[in-house]
Amino acid sequence: MIRYIEGKLLKKEEDRVVVLSNGVGYEILLPAVVRKTFNSKRAGEDGEIIKLYIYYHQTERQPKPLLIGFNFEPEKEFFEKFITVEDIGPPTAVKALVLPIPKIARAIEERDSKTLESLKGIGKRTADKIIATLHGKVGKFALMREDQIPVEGEAIDFKKQVIEVLVKDLGHKVSEAQRLVSEALRRNPNIATPEELFEEVYRGQKGAIP
Repeated sequence: MIRYIEGKLLKKEEDRVVVLSNGVGYEILLPAVVRKTFNSKRAGEDGEIIKLYIYYHQTERQPKPLLIGFNFEPEKEFFEKFITVEDIGPPTAVKALVLPIPKIARAIEERDSKTLESLKGIGKRTADKIIATLHGKVGKFALMREDQIPVEGEAIDFKKQVIEVLVKDLGHKVSEAQRLVSEALRRNPNIATPEELFEEVYRGQKGAIP
């Protein structure tokens, strides 16, 4: 399975790119939100070296492999959660993700169906399904800062893990991340998992996030 590709940009089309890596040209679909950052951060000239995290999709109904590219690992992780919603497969999700991931995640956590309905191909019924399926599960992504470059981070203690993700993946300062985690644990001392801690941090911060 292909999870990451680094190579030369061979061709750029409206919704996809072809990347040459080790003598093989890979056709990779790009969600709209990725295409926007792709175009703004890179000149996009042929021969340029690009790096993409890959979601690999292949089923019996769709035997031809589908590669979907993301600039950062958290974008791909959110996409994998998004496609667990009934009626949203990978091709639909690629077209739907036209807003920044943090904005979509905040809409889910705040039950903002109007914002979700603004996603391409998403109507009220599907927006309601998205909220029903993912509410309470994507607070981590709502905390992403769009001007930061996420990188992966690991820690053994789940509190340390959350602080490290807030700093390395989501762009917060160390002191700020420590404060957010401490406040969340004071509000809810029964938190036992990283996911629960992320959700409590988000609940405490959603009013302050622009």
